Amino acid sequence: MGQIIARYGEISLKGQNRSEFEKVLVQNMRRAVSPWPGVHVARGQGRIVIETGDHPVDPVLTALSRVFGIVSLSPVRSAGLSEEAIGAEAVALVQEALASGEMPRRTFKVEVRRANKRFPIPSPELARRLGGVILKSVPGLHVDVHHPDLTVNVEVRDVEAFVYGRTVPGLGGLPVGVSGKVGLLLSGGIDSPVAGWLAMKRGAQVEAIHFHSYPFTSERALQKVESLAQVLADWGGRVVLHVVHFTEVQTEIRKHCPEPLTITIMRRMMMRIATDIARQRGLLAIVTGESLGQVASQTLESMYTIGSVTRLPILRPLVAEDKVDIIRRARQIGTYDISILPYEDCCTVFVPKNPRTRPKPDEAEAAETHLDVEALTASAVKRTEMKVFHARRGVERSLSGTP
Repeated sequence: MGQIIARYGEISLKGQNRSEFEKVLVQNMRRAVSPWPGVHVARGQGRIVIETGDHPVDPVLTALSRVFGIVSLSPVRSAGLSEEAIGAEAVALVQEALASGEMPRRTFKVEVRRANKRFPIPSPELARRLGGVILKSVPGLHVDVHHPDLTVNVEVRDVEAFVYGRTVPGLGGLPVGVSGKVGLLLSGGIDSPVAGWLAMKRGAQVEAIHFHSYPFTSERALQKVESLAQVLADWGGRVVLHVVHFTEVQTEIRKHCPEPLTITIMRRMMMRIATDIARQRGLLAIVTGESLGQVASQTLESMYTIGSVTRLPILRPLVAEDKVDIIRRARQIGTYDISILPYEDCCTVFVPKNPRTRPKPDEAEAAETHLDVEALTASAVKRTEMKVFHARRGVERSLSGTP
């Protein structure tokens, strides 16, 4: 029977709320391992222990490495609370590493952490003794405390000891769901899916809001956004997508508003519609993929003028990121190749030749007097369609690098 221990970081600092955070994390982990019946996830002493049963450890390990809130994971060997039992498992771990080619220089060291202070042997002494047992049992090894091929880690707990050599990094952050629900303005571009992923990393449950302008934008453009929503669901467990039919709004803006302000007014309308959807769905904030100064509508003046139509907090996880950094993260989380598919979204079909880069709220308000803002907003919200995406079972995509 295989075992894995999962470690978490920030959750341990949550004081009286720690138990609730741990509960949500365990629920998310159980959902991640649901493709493997019989895998058991349970809270332990500052750790979460996963029993894999008859299933291989590595696929379960990969699935858990995608769960927000986990800092690291290790496949472990369980031993009884005696020097002899721990030593036997330490020797077995070294022999396994040698057989797999993980110890080319045949060097190792032992590190011991003794959470159970009732265990009679102090940590430094136990590490020294275990090193002696390994050297005696496996000829040809050498101790290297600075750059070993293998570190034999031992954690002495209340009822058992864990012995392990491998540590797999997790995503960190907070478990999805502990920070409430947010609305993500999801276009078909590179930035907004990354912003949504980062919101999930901070514990937010994401509901995506997409503005679709058929026939100005094609059905393939909508399919592209649905694919992005699915990728986010694969990371966060569940994503609701609200598809707003935006054609009428864009047509009226193009017909009645000054061309240099069309992008500003369009985004103000998006923010109004998103705010109404948020009220209906209990969303506590709006997340955007804006990066300061990246395009004309993302100057501070534009952000202020666009954001002035809502009282909801607007979260901008990418505000200080360079485009190259956003692209790198998009590649890592699996959204980049979808985002660059050549299907336009509604934000790109009516781009003015000379957009206002520093619009003022009173200018936008004056331009909007030619629109029936309230009726257009209500109509768009009423016609919005909703689709729910769940994590695909057995998805094994992992990060190609540490975000």
